[in-house]
Amino acid sequence: MAKVAVIGLGIMGLPMAKNLVTAGHQVTGYNRSPEKAQELAQAGGTAAGSVAEAVKDAEVIITMVPDSPDVQDVVEGADGVFANAPKGALWIDASTIRPDVAVNLAGAAREAGIRPLDAPVSGGEQGAINAALSIMVGGEATDFEAAQEVLNGVGKTIVHVGPSGSGQTVKAANQLIVAGNIQLLAESVVFLEAYGVDTDAALKVLGGGLAGSKVLDQKGQKMLDRNFDPGFRLALHHKDMGIVTAAAREAGVTIPLGAVVAQLVSALVARGDGGLDHSGLFKLAHELSGGDEK
Repeated sequence: MAKVAVIGLGIMGLPMAKNLVTAGHQVTGYNRSPEKAQELAQAGGTAAGSVAEAVKDAEVIITMVPDSPDVQDVVEGADGVFANAPKGALWIDASTIRPDVAVNLAGAAREAGIRPLDAPVSGGEQGAINAALSIMVGGEATDFEAAQEVLNGVGKTIVHVGPSGSGQTVKAANQLIVAGNIQLLAESVVFLEAYGVDTDAALKVLGGGLAGSKVLDQKGQKMLDRNFDPGFRLALHHKDMGIVTAAAREAGVTIPLGAVVAQLVSALVARGDGGLDHSGLFKLAHELSGGDEK
């Protein structure tokens, strides 16, 4: 079993760290809010007071923080991962960031003697809790193989998708698909409710056909219940849609439906709904059809 450091113990990082403890790894965690690290300690891990302390003896370092600048903050500088982790350690960035930043940081990691993998995850909070995440991994094949045992502790579908940056590119596509599915599910629920259909029954039968999806399974009931407690916040999906629209423009690819959904997500964030679950796209779909929810 490995000595693992987990940097970032939020909605995703904390259950991932706990699952690694359950899998038998020696896990040290650091979070800017120290109570999260204490929660990991209560689950059998170790709390660290800094990034440097967390990674000093680590064989594997996992970072799970919100955005590209946050990753740069924890890996660069005198207190960062690159300056303090042992030579030869594996660095697995499970955050969702810009592919070009992932490529640049991978180069800097190699110069520091660290083996980098960009390994963003999909599956949301429940997938993290259940150790059932889908993980798309970019980096060297040999480093991917070396990370398998740790990745198996947090994920179910784990695929090497290419060189550094490829994991983030695939994740951008994932977020494009998810946002589109959530928006269409929201519009469908508004449509069904307008006709007085038994929506529970409707979603059940839709879920059994070609319209079925994990988005429908995980987000449909939240829409029916008007329960938008965050599993994955709209603010983060807004960031991710910015990543995919910018990357699509750079590649000369048009994503017309994705661009519309990106604007709908942006509108919700701009009006103060960024803390809601991304199923909160339902609120705007409902209001645009005359609903009075605020």
